[in-house]
Amino acid sequence: MAHRTPVIISTDPGVDDIVAILFALASPELEILAFITSFGNTDITSSRINILKAYQAVSRHLEQFPADSARFPNFTSAVKPILACGSAGPLEGDLHSAQYFHGRDGLGGISERHPELNIESNDSQHPQLTITDLSGLEVASHIIRSRPSRTVTYIALGPLTDLAWLMHDDATLFRDRIGRIVCMGGALDVPGNTSPVAEFNFFADPYAVKKLLIQAEIENPTLLPLDRFIMLPLDITTPHELPFPFYKDKVDPSFETSAKPSDPSNKSPLTHFTSSFLEQTRVVMLQFGKDAMELHDIVAMWCAIGNPPVPDGCVDTLALGWSARNRIFDIERTGELTRGFLVVDRRDDLSAYAPGANRAEVQAELDRHNSHHGAWESTAVPALVETEHAPSVVPARGVMCVYATPGPGTLLKLLTERVWGVVV
Repeated sequence: MAHRTPVIISTDPGVDDIVAILFALASPELEILAFITSFGNTDITSSRINILKAYQAVSRHLEQFPADSARFPNFTSAVKPILACGSAGPLEGDLHSAQYFHGRDGLGGISERHPELNIESNDSQHPQLTITDLSGLEVASHIIRSRPSRTVTYIALGPLTDLAWLMHDDATLFRDRIGRIVCMGGALDVPGNTSPVAEFNFFADPYAVKKLLIQAEIENPTLLPLDRFIMLPLDITTPHELPFPFYKDKVDPSFETSAKPSDPSNKSPLTHFTSSFLEQTRVVMLQFGKDAMELHDIVAMWCAIGNPPVPDGCVDTLALGWSARNRIFDIERTGELTRGFLVVDRRDDLSAYAPGANRAEVQAELDRHNSHHGAWESTAVPALVETEHAPSVVPARGVMCVYATPGPGTLLKLLTERVWGVVV
């Protein structure tokens, strides 16, 4: 078997987190060592239960379709992933959740609409998982210490609280031995999704973001290894979508919304599971004027799949099709309207407008040339002219932020084939 990247997945399982976890289970490039569940999209108890529901759905699917077991190499792995609880709230400040989008149970209310999907057992014995009472901090520290140095990737799909506690507990261990950190979070040059200015994960614990990404660079450069930290903000994740008409056409022909709940008798157990939470997600997204689910956490998982850690001393560049650039920003922690807002420093930033430039005039110039208004709109020239010969990673101050992937269509095709076994 080809080399597999050992990963720790820190997650607050809502709808896109669960799809990302199914994607990970179906990805032979990864070796899942642990799930650390936390507050965020829902409460910490529901987060833990949602992992068990995902595993139960795959188990039921493979019981009915045993030939599909090869499609989920991480489900029957020789090393059973550890399921541990992480933080129940942020480092400081009020507790916020995204139940307005993900529902009280984190999966669109399937606990009430689809009781047949409730887990059969929540005890410590599980055929595919090692369920522990140890904290997520203890589990992550043990894994990082026991695995070869610079080999483990830490994937943060939720608030950065647990990573902040891990750094607080033993920064030297983490800094010296972690291979890569992949984080979904933040909004740089686009509106937020939780508020007009903030992305949810950074909104949920802006204190952790401040400690890890800003203070690590300015006040304590030895805290977090930013050279091995990759951030995927809304700027790059939002364009990647699972259109619901596509899902209906390719995966579940009977898929509608929660007004017509999924019927388990006419589809596979796995498709029934995903349709049972996506049906309510579709209701919410249609209220926002979009008939698609944005694949935020799935893009982060894809990044981890395609960009394993590199050995110490080697040049760290991203895989073909992936590009990142260092961005300099700070974060609002207590603003009445701006909690979680990333204040981008455009004074010494390659993405900034030219000195003295008038933003309205730059936008008009882009329109005149029919140029795309993207993450690098400030250049007043098409983005490819600026970036096509640039290295994937430019050593500089700031946080490495992805601004290009192999493309939304590439991800949609890979996700559909791996999770649902449908070739498109």
